[in-house]
Amino acid sequence: MKITLIIPVLLSLAVTAVLARELQKKPASPAPSQPPAAVPVEPEPVRYSMADCHLHLVDFLQRTDGAAAALKAMKKSGVTDAVVSGMPVVKQWSESEPLQPQYYLEDDARCYWYSATDMLVAREIQALPEADRKHFHPVICGFNGADRNAVDHVRRMIEWNPGFWQGIGEVMTRHDDLSALTYGETAHANNESLHRVYELAGELGLPVFVHSNASSVWKREPIYLHEFEEAVQQNPKTKFVWCHAGISRRVDIPTLTQEIDRMLATYPNMSVDISWVLFDTYLVKDGKPVPEWLALFEKFPERFIIGSDKVGRFHDYPPVMQRYYVLLDAMKPETAKRIAHDNMLAILPKKGAVLKADSTPDEVRQATPVLTR
Repeated sequence: MKITLIIPVLLSLAVTAVLARELQKKPASPAPSQPPAAVPVEPEPVRYSMADCHLHLVDFLQRTDGAAAALKAMKKSGVTDAVVSGMPVVKQWSESEPLQPQYYLEDDARCYWYSATDMLVAREIQALPEADRKHFHPVICGFNGADRNAVDHVRRMIEWNPGFWQGIGEVMTRHDDLSALTYGETAHANNESLHRVYELAGELGLPVFVHSNASSVWKREPIYLHEFEEAVQQNPKTKFVWCHAGISRRVDIPTLTQEIDRMLATYPNMSVDISWVLFDTYLVKDGKPVPEWLALFEKFPERFIIGSDKVGRFHDYPPVMQRYYVLLDAMKPETAKRIAHDNMLAILPKKGAVLKADSTPDEVRQATPVLTR
């Protein structure tokens, strides 16, 4: 009887020992907050000098490979300059999720606004040698466009870093799933809150890069186009860049090129950023440029700019930028040069923003309480 009881115990101990040895052989999994190191992707030979109008120096957890790594990837790709921003939101790691999400779509947890992102960008760029800093053109993004205090954050950043900031953006308004996941009301491009930001940008000569979806996932008409158009129309002294031409994942607008044609002909203060999903879903089909878009580029050769829309990590930066070669090769040489490089630099101010003396609006000055002992 005793032998019968001992045998199962011995077998259990033997199995436990074998499993322990096997576990010791396996390499430890990386901590959730540290994603596995990525293998750099080698670039093809450089054929165009390019400028990147859309580079997020940090990701949705505010992490980065660093400005030095970004510059190294840019140089390999033939990119001389980049507009760099932070990320205005952080992806929350919910208590119910066992793994830390690396991207905003990885789970159903919410995103929250994060103003410190601008200071992270400033710290990274200002830590570079002076000769390297000139390749970066930092822009302010750490505010909620549905909050009337947004303009105060922009002023504060310029006051703290005079002569440093060269634009505002990516201003997040309608943005498919990201809007749905972010705490608070969704900003619209024609918000009163954002009009105050646009006015300040116009006074200081700063371009504003706006993400404003022209439609929803389930509609094929540009039902939200008027929001961005009103912003451009009502602020003629402000330069606007329409990020991704109003497109996000699963947003399909058959009349998009006609709408862009009309708007570019109407508003001289507007340019179009053709980065991110626009490339694969609209610009290039079966490896060939779409003729309708090529005609638009040739009609408005000074109004389009290219970008990577990379977020924080730059190991695969070269192929993202060099994929534009298939488009540039199909353009007239002068058009290709402008869209690849010159147009972006023409949008930027000659020097960083400095607040004018006593530039705070009367309504803000009157609302500021006087503190007494």
